[in-house]
Amino acid sequence: PRPADMHQPGAAVPLDPARHRHTAPAGRKHHVRPGRAQALALDASRVEILLVQFAVLYEGNERVQMSTRAGQFVTLRQLREDVGADAARFFYVMRSHEQHLDFDLELARKHTNDNPVYYVQYAHARVASLFRQLEEKQLGYNRASGDAARDKLTHEAEQDLMTLLLSFPETVSAAAKARSPQILVNGLRELAATFHSYYNAVPILVEDDAIRSARLYLCKAVKQVLANGLRIVGVSAPEQM
Repeated sequence: PRPADMHQPGAAVPLDPARHRHTAPAGRKHHVRPGRAQALALDASRVEILLVQFAVLYEGNERVQMSTRAGQFVTLRQLREDVGADAARFFYVMRSHEQHLDFDLELARKHTNDNPVYYVQYAHARVASLFRQLEEKQLGYNRASGDAARDKLTHEAEQDLMTLLLSFPETVSAAAKARSPQILVNGLRELAATFHSYYNAVPILVEDDAIRSARLYLCKAVKQVLANGLRIVGVSAPEQM
């Protein structure tokens, strides 16, 4: 597939619900008893529950004290209310369910590039901002011209971006087969980092119509793939930040 194929919503996410097992992040595998599965309206033969390891919360450098025996603990609902649903979900799937999770509350609250979920979402928002700037500057973008001028994308970062875009379906497949969403998350973080470097190094809204359309064509593909990946892990893809 070409980067152009990534423009279509959902094109890079060829997941067929009928062929994929339901997985609950609940690391060992546990099969669900038929009676319990029926109570949840699920097919027991298609259900796997992956038990996550302990999560330890940190406030800065200090560990948040919890004890189930003493009834001192933080619920997932409280965590989401504190750091936001996007950060809570993203931080959990950044690590394998078989690894202990040290959850940095202070980092999860930050709206800076130090925060991994913010960094990925910001890449998506940056592309959206490019197209708003395009209108403000009264410049044009032609998708067909951008596709035809792909041979002008010779910068190293452009080549790296195209390689990552084309490998995205394989990344999704590998994550699904291994029941390891962190594979997908790592791919999204790499794509976002590569895009940020590209954005800072290469002018995109240039005077040359063909080059501008080609670069915007590539950026639009990056935006779509980021949106697809974030949707898979249940995280929003904001247009502005």
